[in-house]
Amino acid sequence: MCGIAGFFSSDNRTAIDESHALIERMCNVIEHRGPDDHGYFVSGGGATLGHRRLSIIDLNTGQQPITNEDGSVWIVFNGEIYNYQELRTRLIAKGHRFATHTDTEVIVHLYEDEGEDCVKHLRGIFAFAIYDKNEQQLFLARDHVGVKPLHYTVTRGEIVFGSEIKSLLQHPAVKREVNLEAISDFLAFGYVPDPNTAFRGIHKLPPGYSLTFKTGKIQMRSYWDFDYNEKSQAQTEAEYVEALREHLADAVRSQLVSDVPLGTFLSGGIDSSTIVALMTREMNHPVKTFSIGFSEASFDELKFARATAHHFGTEHHEFVVTPDVCKIVEEIVWHHDEPFADVSSVPTYMVAKLASEHVKVVLSGDGGDELFAGYERYVQDRRKERFEKIPPFVKKNILRPLSQALPRRAYGKNFLRQISLDPASRYVDSISFFHPELQCEVLSRQTCQALAQHESTNSFEQIYAALQSADHTERLLYLDSKTYLPGDILTKVDRMSMAHSLESRVPLLDHKLIEFATTIPSHLKLNGLTTKYILKQAVTGLIPDEIIQRRKQGFDVPIREWFKHDLRELLHDTLLDRKTRERGYFNERAIASIIKEHERGRRNYARHLWGLLTLELWHRAFIDRQPQPSFAGARRNQMIMLEPAGALG
Repeated sequence: MCGIAGFFSSDNRTAIDESHALIERMCNVIEHRGPDDHGYFVSGGGATLGHRRLSIIDLNTGQQPITNEDGSVWIVFNGEIYNYQELRTRLIAKGHRFATHTDTEVIVHLYEDEGEDCVKHLRGIFAFAIYDKNEQQLFLARDHVGVKPLHYTVTRGEIVFGSEIKSLLQHPAVKREVNLEAISDFLAFGYVPDPNTAFRGIHKLPPGYSLTFKTGKIQMRSYWDFDYNEKSQAQTEAEYVEALREHLADAVRSQLVSDVPLGTFLSGGIDSSTIVALMTREMNHPVKTFSIGFSEASFDELKFARATAHHFGTEHHEFVVTPDVCKIVEEIVWHHDEPFADVSSVPTYMVAKLASEHVKVVLSGDGGDELFAGYERYVQDRRKERFEKIPPFVKKNILRPLSQALPRRAYGKNFLRQISLDPASRYVDSISFFHPELQCEVLSRQTCQALAQHESTNSFEQIYAALQSADHTERLLYLDSKTYLPGDILTKVDRMSMAHSLESRVPLLDHKLIEFATTIPSHLKLNGLTTKYILKQAVTGLIPDEIIQRRKQGFDVPIREWFKHDLRELLHDTLLDRKTRERGYFNERAIASIIKEHERGRRNYARHLWGLLTLELWHRAFIDRQPQPSFAGARRNQMIMLEPAGALG
């Protein structure tokens, strides 16, 4: 796993030494993504590529950037290609000559044969940039579900890209301006959904997309998507179960390729326990497992992780999170690049730190909830389906006005609002962080006026409607897979693991497994009010029964109590500070009221307050001043590749 950055313009003739100095700054700021090695390609034809390497495969000859035989195609790559050996054999048979044994070079030669369609042959997690000298173009691509990040902007006819936004901000032509609509989206959902970012003009390349930049213009295309129209050949539940077992085993097996020590995150839930079980079958030594817990007993799940670890005889490691660890909140914000309201970043950061002391690669169980309907909110939504029988007139003219008339703290206010909505709007409202009414209350009048034409929920409802399926549950799974999964879950795991130079792989999001899972009927996923029904059937006998039967808790954090005590001073000093008030984003009285209500126990606003806290800390770190890494690593193994200015003609 690595970090990449670069810039390209066919009209650019920036001096080589200037380009080299710039790409070095862009890469140094993401040194945490690749502390083992770094290299640059500076072309007189306007292309500059940079790479920070975390060595996982082909430790001796895998330095990047990598080129083809004649130097006409160059690549910087972040990720792992699990079928690279199969592709390499095929390419050698077609006459390609390899200089390394790395998976990166496979992409180069595959691009020579297939062009932009090369991504259709890749099985793995990836974000890469290819400079094509002959075509004078830059080709970017991101993996199927968005495990690996890739950001870009176009300014003055030049494209600038990077694994993290902080790289782009090193470029003098990239402005650090707030994208106010993205801030509204953040308040709505707790993260900034793809393809937007919190910075005006900077975008995320969406999962399953590629981008070609040529003659100053961008062309984007989707090469893969979740497809619920294909039907499996399986007919009975037993056949689905057996096929799912085979796909799960194959996905885990394919992701154990590594030339360095490997382990797994273990929460004690079904997903992570399944990964441990399948790894144990494939490995000839105990699996290294890493778990996180809390000193607050009601939030601690270590007993379940220990049960799985004991059952499979793993080499188990644990860490207990205390409120003191939240002193790292500014570092967490720095690694996220954007405001991020998911407080489970804290334990994820700590379990990644723990794991990095023992291994360089971990497998995680992320993705199971979106594939197999594991979230409790799917159950809550199903329970509300009976209210769809209420006549539209009653919903519009009685229930909705009644909800709006009730004060913010009134019991049943949110419930009345939700049952007055259509199925898509109801679900989107239920997953909203600051729903529209509350958002309007906390924002200042000027901010509300600036956002008058922006409705954050519209894009989510459009994604829901875009799936060509009449099945409501499938549409919910599709929506969450396109939004919450890449925007929150995968972003959190990538940033927090790479903060400690740790590669994280996600077998449940292998696109071959996904392509099978989407063929499974939704009633075998959400069976009545039973979540993950088909997955539970598939892993029965594979993992302990107590793990299958336990009540789902999720990666929850005792932030409610932390804000009342240990983090109270940080909260007050940040959100009630003069600098925060003068930004003009918020109604300061509303913010003070929310803090007071939370501290008095009238309402639990812990996640809202965490979101507001990270928003202000993000603004101070990225808008008010130049972001700089909080640590400096030793420079080593530098590799610079220069090409004379006239060589690309």
